[in-house]
Amino acid sequence: MRTRTLGHGSVGVTALALGAAGIGSLYSEVPEEQAYETVNAAWDAGIRYFDTAPHYGIGHSERRLGAALRGRPRSAYTVSTKVGRRLEPTDAGGTDLANGFAVPATHRRVWDFSADGIRRTLDASLERLGLDRVDVVYLHDPDDHGEEAFREGYPALEKLRSEGVVGAIGAGMNQAEMLTRFVRDTDVDVVLCAGRYTLLDQRALTDLLPAAQERGTSVVIGGAFNSGLLADPRPGARYNYAAAPAELLDRALALKAAADRHGTTLRAAALAFCAAHPAVAAVLVGARSPHEVRDCAAQFTADVPASLWQELRETGLLPAEAPVPSEEPS
Repeated sequence: MRTRTLGHGSVGVTALALGAAGIGSLYSEVPEEQAYETVNAAWDAGIRYFDTAPHYGIGHSERRLGAALRGRPRSAYTVSTKVGRRLEPTDAGGTDLANGFAVPATHRRVWDFSADGIRRTLDASLERLGLDRVDVVYLHDPDDHGEEAFREGYPALEKLRSEGVVGAIGAGMNQAEMLTRFVRDTDVDVVLCAGRYTLLDQRALTDLLPAAQERGTSVVIGGAFNSGLLADPRPGARYNYAAAPAELLDRALALKAAADRHGTTLRAAALAFCAAHPAVAAVLVGARSPHEVRDCAAQFTADVPASLWQELRETGLLPAEAPVPSEEPS
């Protein structure tokens, strides 16, 4: 599988990456063995970039990912995790479903972008992963903590990178605006933009992607299916973690109908669109089963006819300025 280097550094990632929120029992329980089989299926498909976070299943994702990768040559894969939410033990009981994960509520999340919090959070992640290092660390969702993230969190990551503790640093968010500030005002290697560069939402195209291209900063795109609507558009489908509004469902169905007419799938088109922008180093897909991984890998490598992109532009379903695969620079 094609690989690219993040920013101006030396950390490489495969063009398709596995997001490990699903194996942290996102929305519903994922058995331990299924989680391991999911990671193994990603490996068999050629995926060598794996992304996780303490937030995903309050540590379950990191533990499971680390266990599944154990025994693999460490130099053969790239792992990213995130900082900004510390995990503290709690005896509150119940489950973590209020935060989206079907796991026992053994810990609570504490927002902390301080320099000390960054190091403590990373140390705990390394212990859960069973690794002596991670390759990429992202500031995770600093939306309401921008001042602390820029004043303390980013400098702490920059210091870790200069010390060689991590290879690349960045920020990961469900928005494009603050990520653009990270690209323009800091020396991050990469930003992870979730759900804001898809067939349904191209707001990252306005400022973030041009700024990243100009600065030589890599972009990893997450949420290519906008939480599921672009994978299977139907009543009740999720869009950005909530039930899809009717007008977006109609738009997704129109996109699917166009893909069907051109002999491809909406899933293949969604992944190809995200990967086509020259600033994008990798597309991150969430999966909770070997079947989902194998399907994503097959869709990612599927041929999407140029005629589809032409129709989407002509019908206004895609802006004319958005790069498409047939126009991707060699």
